Amino acid sequence: MGQLNGFFYPRTEQGTAGVVPSPPWYYSGDLLTVEYRTDPARVKELLPDPLGLADEDPGAVAMIWADWQSCSGSREELLDPVRAQYKEAFVVVRCSFEGTTYSRCVYIWVDKDFAIARGIHQGYPKKLGSMWQTRPHPFSQGAPQIGPGGVFGATLAAGDRRLAEAVLTLREESDTNGFVNGHAMAHHRILPGIEAGSPDAYNELISSQGAQFERGQAWTGDVELRLFSSPTEELDRLTVEEIVGGYYCQVGVQWNGGHSLARLAP
Repeated sequence: MGQLNGFFYPRTEQGTAGVVPSPPWYYSGDLLTVEYRTDPARVKELLPDPLGLADEDPGAVAMIWADWQSCSGSREELLDPVRAQYKEAFVVVRCSFEGTTYSRCVYIWVDKDFAIARGIHQGYPKKLGSMWQTRPHPFSQGAPQIGPGGVFGATLAAGDRRLAEAVLTLREESDTNGFVNGHAMAHHRILPGIEAGSPDAYNELISSQGAQFERGQAWTGDVELRLFSSPTEELDRLTVEEIVGGYYCQVGVQWNGGHSLARLAP
């Protein structure tokens, strides 16, 4: 057999069939963020060893909807938009490792296979879902504007069941887009053992963040968030005890790798 090429599966001799090309990866998108507080014990349930609760505000949660357009360094995906555009909704908490505070994505749903493949590499626990959010536009006939009075909705469903919905009414400019998702990420990359009942064959705690980041003007306002139960999801366990804030902004990110914090197995 000859040399198989490509960054991710399926690898082939030609190397063009892989579900995702090699990094760096580039993202431009609109983010709707709702931050709230839940019972810290529910956050702790989602933090495997060696992670612990954040020292400050351990029950803080961010639920984020993102409407993305992404590409590799060649930018060829932008001319074939089905390869570039996708949506996601994800839930971020904060955690502590060796005295440093990290952000951690504990749930995430996407609507494209290449986004799932990137998540396997980055340690994001991605699943398929259906996400929708109101898009802004300079002309108001069929869209809100990013400014005072702009109203944005967002929904999340998976497995034919609605999991979350939010409505954000913008009020004023903000110096921040929230604080929960403001640290480097701490994720686990896991490969279960192949033999029945065997431990993980691979388990690594890694950290990563954007190599480059740009943010437009953030806006804040009044926000409502509702979570719903499902037989195959646990999002509603992170109950909304107190709304902290709602935010809307546009961002640009380059991702180009992370680094290992701890090899946990084998």
